Amino acid sequence: MKNNQVYLYDGSFLGILNLINKLLTVQIKPFNICNKNIYQPSLIDEIIDLEQDDDFKIKDLNVSKEILKTIYYVYLSNNEHKELIIYYFLLNAQKYKNKIFYMRNLKCVNHALKIAKYVSNENHKLKGFVRFKEIKNHVLYASISPTNDVLELLSLHFMSRLKNEYWIIKDIGRNKYSIYDTKKYYIVSGENMNLKEVEIDEEEKTIENLWLTFFRTIGIEGRKNKKCQMNFMPKKYWKYIIEMEDAYEKGNNG
Repeated sequence: MKNNQVYLYDGSFLGILNLINKLLTVQIKPFNICNKNIYQPSLIDEIIDLEQDDDFKIKDLNVSKEILKTIYYVYLSNNEHKELIIYYFLLNAQKYKNKIFYMRNLKCVNHALKIAKYVSNENHKLKGFVRFKEIKNHVLYASISPTNDVLELLSLHFMSRLKNEYWIIKDIGRNKYSIYDTKKYYIVSGENMNLKEVEIDEEEKTIENLWLTFFRTIGIEGRKNKKCQMNFMPKKYWKYIIEMEDAYEKGNNG
């Protein structure tokens, strides 16, 4: 008999770990695992929405920090099969423990490590590509549109890097914000925000113009290499980098 059982979870990292811990405990191999907030029902699916275990703690999985970090990065990815990849990675981690990182012959391990690296690389790039602008009340504001859901990873970085500043980072595509108050950051849905059109401080506009003048002045036309430039600074990030905004607009307009 074909397995068509689809298990739903609440979309959170703790939620998927809670569900997977239950499935592993009773040795159930699901047909699929889906975030109930975005799941599209199918006529052939048998939908199962298990209750959360209120007593569940991450330590109940009995895996190392390295394994948890890997599956967290997979969870943050935009991979449509990430939940099943996490499930099978944890299933094998129960047997192999940290030796699982050397088991690349297993499809779930190979996929998980590649996805985790992809997420880590995007987070690393954005640490250098995020451009803050000072808006009213001396708050720093930046917009990003990452492929993967790296807003929290970036927040951890900038909480240390700009620990004495008030800042806001908006993930445009996912319509959510990270708001830092010099003590901790909060991830907030755009639906719960009342942030009107961002107005840049006048002094910030002057600084931007000076930076653009400097950037254009030091550039040597004969040494421009767009292919090399895009290797280090992928075009998808240009829209939110002040010195590349013009190039991005021209590229999209023909």
